Amino acid sequence: MKRKLTQTIFAMAIVTLTLVAVAVIRAHATPPSGLTNVLLARGNDSSDGTIPFQVGTDIVMSKITVVPAGFSGWHSHPGGAIVVVNTGSLTVYRSIGSQCQIATYGAGQAFVERPGELDYLLNTGTIPYVLFVTYPRVPQGASTRIDEPDPGTCPGV
Repeated sequence: MKRKLTQTIFAMAIVTLTLVAVAVIRAHATPPSGLTNVLLARGNDSSDGTIPFQVGTDIVMSKITVVPAGFSGWHSHPGGAIVVVNTGSLTVYRSIGSQCQIATYGAGQAFVERPGELDYLLNTGTIPYVLFVTYPRVPQGASTRIDEPDPGTCPGV
C-alpha cells in the first residue's frame, strides 16, 4: 500500500514538474536569430502636426537586415511600426486573438505592425532582407521592441 502511494506521488510530481517546465519555457521571450538592427535616427516629437503622434514620445528609424532563414522572434512595438521592404522577401506571422494571419512581402512593398500586435518575421528568401522601419510613439528613451513569448497561435513558427 505504501509503495503504491509513493509511486502515485512520484508520478504526480513528474507530471507537475513537466507542466511547470513547459509553462516556464513558453513564458520566455523568443529572441531573434540572424537579425541586425542599426539605429538610423531618434527624435522627440515636439510638433503640432496632424499625424496623431503623442507630444513627448520618440520617433525612431532603423535599418533591419535579416539573413536567409533568420527571424525576428515574437515581438511587439509599443507605438507600432511602419515597415518598408528595401530588398529581399519575408513572411510575417501575426497572432490576432486565437488566429494566425500570414502575409508575404517583397522589395518595394510596405506594411504596418499595430501597437501591441504580436508578430514574427521570417526570411523565406535566398538573400538577406533589408527593412527600413519607422517606430512612432515610442515612450521617451524606451525600446522600440518588446520581446514576447510564443503565443502558440502559429504552429511550426
